[in-house]
Amino acid sequence: MQLGAFSVSLAVKDLAASRSFYEELGFAVTGGDGERYLMMINGTTILGLFQGLFEKNILTFNPGLAQDTSRVAEFMDVRDIRASLVAAGIDITTDTDPHGTGPASIVLMDPDDNPVLIDQFFPRPGDGDSGLGEVNADGETADGDGEAADGD
Repeated sequence: MQLGAFSVSLAVKDLAASRSFYEELGFAVTGGDGERYLMMINGTTILGLFQGLFEKNILTFNPGLAQDTSRVAEFMDVRDIRASLVAAGIDITTDTDPHGTGPASIVLMDPDDNPVLIDQFFPRPGDGDSGLGEVNADGETADGDGEAADGD
């Protein structure tokens, strides 16, 4: 199962302090609103910093996004990933419309109660969206047509 780019989304107490810390480690801001969250990258390592948006750190996968933040032409749609997980008996804690076609996301919990977010920024492959530009870790393409998914 191809899950796409991987990042860790950290629940932080002080966004500015966390930004400064990770910049010292060589990360650069690539997206976010600067008030509640930031997306940062160092090489192919993607890190999200989120203040007050969730309680726990989250493992995040982005179908359709390569680790270098470029968009890939062919990928497994989040709804197909969902169907495989459900068939394997894995509970989906935050679900999406299995018949939808736009950007979507699901959340499941690992055995230690860690949230795993599978967040697809793009429409289902083959649904007419052929723009394959570079995408920042915030889900936006160079021409601004991508948007982070919150389910469909």
